[in-house]
Formats: sequence, structure tokens, C-alpha cells
Amino acid sequence: MNNLKVFLKGIIDVSPLMIPVVPFGLIFGVLAIDVGFTPLETMGMSIIIFGGASQIILLQLFSGGASTLVIISSVGAVNSRHILYGAVVSEHLSDLKLFWKIIISYFLVDQAFARSNEYFKKNNNTNKYFHLVGGGITCWLIWQTTTFTGIVLGSFIPEKLGLSFAVPLTFLALLVNDFRKFINVIVILISGLVATFGFNYIPYKAYAIVSGLTALFVATILTKFFRKNE
Repeated sequence: MNNLKVFLKGIIDVSPLMIPVVPFGLIFGVLAIDVGFTPLETMGMSIIIFGGASQIILLQLFSGGASTLVIISSVGAVNSRHILYGAVVSEHLSDLKLFWKIIISYFLVDQAFARSNEYFKKNNNTNKYFHLVGGGITCWLIWQTTTFTGIVLGSFIPEKLGLSFAVPLTFLALLVNDFRKFINVIVILISGLVATFGFNYIPYKAYAIVSGLTALFVATILTKFFRKNE
């Protein structure tokens, strides 16, 4: 397959996963304006960070009065999963120059990784990385467009209406598929409880970091336990 066909294949494969991204991006744009960010700051955040979950965490911590250090640490912790994504696809990008690896890594988001990793396993063509480029650019365009649309909508929504309730609802929607596995349910419940109680008792508003580390620890213990029994 030539480069264009592989690129278009990436767009086609990732497009169905963009359906839930649309309301997520809209909510982020609206919420950012609601908590006091300017349109330029909001778009800058989506372009620089380019991570839906971490951007929502940033808004939540910012509105709660968390320190800059805690906000940066929390965003970094949430986005650390991309290190694993990079490690997984690195073997398929080994022949590329560093410049192109940096460009591609920017577009290595959840949806693009999921689809391209499947494609990489089934195809050995030398230009298969164009699949990741196509999927990643599609994710980028949808996220930036919906963020901008949310900004426009947010400027017309009265402050007294309040949209903070949309944050937990958005995360709940993202977690629906994870409720199918028992281990995932346990991890979600424990980390959720830590975050809920830690909101008032963990200093420096670091509840997001503590709950995330707790989730990783519990997941590791449970995974080893079930594998040992199997």
C-alpha cells in the first residue's frame, strides 16, 4: 500500500472512536471558560497538552485552588500512560529519524494508539507508521475543533448556570467499558474512594496524584494475584 492509502486507512479506522470525543471536547471548552480561562489560554492548552483527561484534571485542580506544582504533577501523572504507548510502538518506528519520531509521538493519543497498534501487528509494510499519523491527526483535528466550539458556546452560557457537574459525568462515561472486568471495578472503586476522601484531607490538593498511584498499586497486586491463581 502506498503512503496515502495507509494514511487514509488510519483516518477510517480511528473515526468511529471520535464519536465520544466530540461531547468531551465540547465540555472541556465550555468548562475552561466557566472556570475563568480565556479563549486563547483554552486553545493553547488543547494544542500544547493535547490530552482530554489531563486537561479536565487541570481545570478541576485549578478551580479548587491547587498549587502550580500539584497541577503540573497531576497532569504529568495522568499523561504518563503515553510513555507506555511509545514503548509499545517504538519497535515499529525504529527506522525513522528522530525528527519524525518526535512528530509522531505528539499524535500518539489513546484512540490513535489503540487502532494503530492493531494495524502494526497485522501488517509489515515499511510505511505503516502513516497509519498512526492519519489516526493521530484525525484525533487532533476533532479535539481542537470541539474545544473551539465549546469555547464559543461557553461564552454564551451564564456563569450562574454552572457546568462543574459535567466533569464527573464525563469520566463516568469514559469508564463504562472498564466495568466489564472485576479487577477494573475494584481499582476504580478504591481509587475513587481515595480521591473522594482525599479531596478534603490530602494536603496541597494532591488527591489526584495519590489516587492515581493507589490505583496503579492495587492493579499491580490484583493482577499478580489472579495470574498466580490461574
